[in-house]
Amino acid sequence: MNCKAAERKANKGCWIKRCPDKGGNLLKWIDYENAKTVDEAIKILSQSGGKARPMAGGTDLIVQLRNKDPRTDADVVVDIKDIPDLNVLQCDPKTGLTIGAAVPLYKIYNDDNVKKYFPAIIDSASLIGGVLIQGRASFGGNLCNAAPSGDAIPNLIAHNGIATIAGPNGTRDVPVEDICTGPRQTSIGNDELLISINLPVPAAGFGASYIRFTPRNEMDIAVVGAGVSVNISEGKFTAARVSLASVAPTPIYVENAVNALVGETVGDAAIQRAANAAREAAKPISDMRGTAEYRKHLCEVLTRRALNAAIERAKEGK
Repeated sequence: MNCKAAERKANKGCWIKRCPDKGGNLLKWIDYENAKTVDEAIKILSQSGGKARPMAGGTDLIVQLRNKDPRTDADVVVDIKDIPDLNVLQCDPKTGLTIGAAVPLYKIYNDDNVKKYFPAIIDSASLIGGVLIQGRASFGGNLCNAAPSGDAIPNLIAHNGIATIAGPNGTRDVPVEDICTGPRQTSIGNDELLISINLPVPAAGFGASYIRFTPRNEMDIAVVGAGVSVNISEGKFTAARVSLASVAPTPIYVENAVNALVGETVGDAAIQRAANAAREAAKPISDMRGTAEYRKHLCEVLTRRALNAAIERAKEGK
C-alpha cells in the first residue's frame, strides 16, 4: 500500500486509512493488535466494548471493513494468526481431527493424514476461493464469517464437528450447527475467540462427502451445497448426518433427511426419501444466482449425489 493510500502509525501499531471509499469518504481509523497468546487476544477483545474483530487470514473481514459492513464494524483488528493454539493441525485415527481456527486451507488439503482419514474434509478445503485465497483462508474464518453459503460449515456439521471457544470465563464446546445464528451472526461472544474445530474419530463403515453447485469452477459462491455423512453396517444405515448451505439464513442440519436414512436398507429408495426431505427443509430465496425453486431442486439432486459418494467412501473404508 503506497503512502497516498495509507499511513502507518508505527508507535501505536495501528492503521490510519486515508484512501476514500466508493462514495469518496475517507475510511475510519482502525487500530491493529498482533496477539501472541489466547489470553492476550481475549483481553483485547474484552476491553474493546464489542468493537474488536479477530483476524486470521482476513479474506472476508478486510473486504467487509472496506465496504463498511455494519455487521463487522470495528475499532480494533486483532491479528490471531501467530497464536500457537490456533495453528494446531492434528489428525490421529485414535483421537480424531483438530483444526486450529487459523490453520490455512492449503495445510489441510496437503496433510497426508487428513487425506487418509478425513478425505471429505478435503472436498471443502480445496473448494473455498482459489489457490491464492487458500493460502490465507481458514475453516475457522469460514465458520465465524457465518455466511449462509459457507463451504466448510455443512461438511463440519456432517462430521459432528465441535467448536472450542475461549473467553474471559474459560472455554466451552459447542456443536458446529449451533454456531451460526444468522447471516454473519454467531453464538460466539464479542469477548470470545474460536480456538479450534474438533472432529471425532469416524466409526466403522463411515463415509462422508461435500458437493456444491456453482456457475464457475472456483472463486464463486455456492448456489447450493450439501454435506453428508453415513455409517453403514450389514447393508443398513446405522447413522447419518445431512446439512445444506445457501438455502436458509444459516447452513442447516436436516434432521428429517437423517430420519429417512437411519435403520433403512442402503439403496436408492432411502436415498431418494432423504433427498426429498432435504428439498422440503430448504427455505431459499431467489437472487442473481438462482430462483428459490431451482435451489430446492438442487437440494434434492446434490443430497442424492453426496449420499452416493459418501456410501462409496464407506464401502472403500475411506
